Amino acid sequence: MNGTDDKTRPRRFRAPGLLTAAAVVVAWGGLMAGAYGFAVLRDVRETVPPAPAFALMPVSTAVVDKDGRLLRPFTTDGGRWRLPVTISEVDRHFIDMLLAYEDKNFSSHRGIEWSSMLRAAVQYAGAGHIVSGGSTLTMQVARLLEREPTRNLAGKLRQMVHADALEQTLSKDEILTLYLTLAPYGGNIEGIRAASLAYFGKEPARLTTAESALLVALPQSPEARRPDRDPKAALAARDRVLDRMVAEGVISAEEGEVSKLEPIPKARRDFPMYAAHLAEAAVKARPNTREIELTIDRQLQAALEKLGADRAAQLRNRLSVAIVVADQATGNVLASVGSAGLFNAESDGYVDMTEAVRSPGSTLKPLIYGLAFELGMAHPESLIEDRPTAFNGYVPVNFDGFNRGTVTIRQALTESLNIPAIVVLDAVGPARLVARMKRAHANPLLPVDTAPSLAVGLGGVGVTLRDLVSIYAAIGRGGSPVVLQDGVKTPPAAEATPAPVLDPVAAWYVANILADVPPPLNGSPGRIAYKTGTSYGYRDAWAIGFDGKTVVGVWVGRPDNSAVPGITGIQAAAPILFESFDRLAKTTVPLREAPRGTIFASNADLPAPLKRFRHPDEQKVKRDAAPEIAYPEDGVDVDLGIASGEAAPLIVKVRNGVPPFTFFADGAPIGRSAFARQESWLPQGPGFVTLSVVDAEGRSDSVKVFLD
Repeated sequence: MNGTDDKTRPRRFRAPGLLTAAAVVVAWGGLMAGAYGFAVLRDVRETVPPAPAFALMPVSTAVVDKDGRLLRPFTTDGGRWRLPVTISEVDRHFIDMLLAYEDKNFSSHRGIEWSSMLRAAVQYAGAGHIVSGGSTLTMQVARLLEREPTRNLAGKLRQMVHADALEQTLSKDEILTLYLTLAPYGGNIEGIRAASLAYFGKEPARLTTAESALLVALPQSPEARRPDRDPKAALAARDRVLDRMVAEGVISAEEGEVSKLEPIPKARRDFPMYAAHLAEAAVKARPNTREIELTIDRQLQAALEKLGADRAAQLRNRLSVAIVVADQATGNVLASVGSAGLFNAESDGYVDMTEAVRSPGSTLKPLIYGLAFELGMAHPESLIEDRPTAFNGYVPVNFDGFNRGTVTIRQALTESLNIPAIVVLDAVGPARLVARMKRAHANPLLPVDTAPSLAVGLGGVGVTLRDLVSIYAAIGRGGSPVVLQDGVKTPPAAEATPAPVLDPVAAWYVANILADVPPPLNGSPGRIAYKTGTSYGYRDAWAIGFDGKTVVGVWVGRPDNSAVPGITGIQAAAPILFESFDRLAKTTVPLREAPRGTIFASNADLPAPLKRFRHPDEQKVKRDAAPEIAYPEDGVDVDLGIASGEAAPLIVKVRNGVPPFTFFADGAPIGRSAFARQESWLPQGPGFVTLSVVDAEGRSDSVKVFLD
């Protein structure tokens, strides 16, 4: 801006300026005596407030993302939208048009344009009322600061003296910034930034010529020209500004005509409201801060908010969705979707479900097995029994009610089997599990005055979505914890050498297994390492996953904690997890490479102690159960298509018992399996047949079925 090099140097009060003002007052007042004018000036000068301190200016609190993009503004105490703004944040073309229209000598005058004031005084003397005000931008700022009428002599005098004081105290840029912050734009909209967002839905950094012209015109008569109230008046005012800009040579005639073709906005737009829950928490934590920067990425936040709302609408049942995305390296929260919509009353959208304490279901199983790997008790290819087991009255069962017999740890985790997880947890200790959760900066909540029990492993503990994201971030980082931070509060000081959640090898084993978990229908296998969970009573569905850079957590359920029959993590939450990664980047960052000490071997090649997981107290977990033929059931008819001549084989399945199993048909052996719990057999013809199975301990079961 021309003449704005004198930015901060205050200027001393100039008596000659006030003498000139007195002369203008005499002319303006007509019959009013000059002595009276001097007396009024003296009285006004004594009551003019000092120049405002910018740091104390009441403006809307603006919550912005990591790149300074607006997430959510809040009104001032008076309910006004008055957003902080700097000259550099406003389109330069708008500034040029504003000065050309309102105050072309702004850079050179000292707050009062005497030629304009003299013209106004002469017009007043001739007409008997104010025809034109002759106000400079500095005088307009004085009026906006005082919020007093200036359509009378005393008000105009006060405005002039106040403008003179502003010019002595503030730089031209500071005065212009005050105008850009305080100018009225209709209703409770004040300042160029709030106006640009309200009428055009964008920041004022890039305005079209037509948009700039409208925003120049509105402060002259903000209520009468409001485009949402009287678009015709707004259009006429804008076009007058464009004509004036052509006459002043600011824009070409062609640009002026083209700009007139641009439509006028006919309604106010909603202000941005991204990361609404997090933004509100930030303002409560730092109530007197003008601008609060969060770690959020606005583009990602917007995409995931839409994803959560869309999927919740598809799932129905008054379900809400919460999503948290964090950078593994820094712990910065890049997105935090607290609900399926802040104003969604049906699903209590005002509740931030990223912070709600809920049951985690099976999502803690990876940490359980990680502890066994770290303690040298198991390897991903170690064998473990999935058979009915009791622990002093606590009898875990698998989600589907079936037992698989002998499986590898990898299979037990990828299939999320409950019994092997509890067997391992009993070996490593529930207290150790809870302690490692705390190392990951999670805050597990147990019933009052109770010690950690085996129930913790299947969801018998309270955690938040952020807790789970923090735990999985540590696993993805190779076992080292990281503090999730979002800019709401100052994070705790980092420990010099924080205790690991898992050692690097154990963490890699867990990640490697989770990368093998079958994806939902909309996902690609091996893309991310992830785990799902469903809490007891079908109340919460979870999916937490990570690649080599980012960790994402998804929760689906009802905020009132009521049951949703049939809801599961794999069906409700996992698809949203994979879609969230789709919105992160086109390519997934590979998982960490295996650290030193990693054992790559099949079960046959493992060291003897790792071939089979052994509980320190085998008698404690041993529960004898005879084998049972699970399929086919006794007395049923099985249609194998024998009559058509294209008979299908009969699959015999067994549960319980100790492998290996020997299978019989009418007393004749038809197969033997080392660990598998099923056998395929092709009958010679239709009719009744007795099927039997004998386990390694000689226990047996039989069923009689009819084959046709």
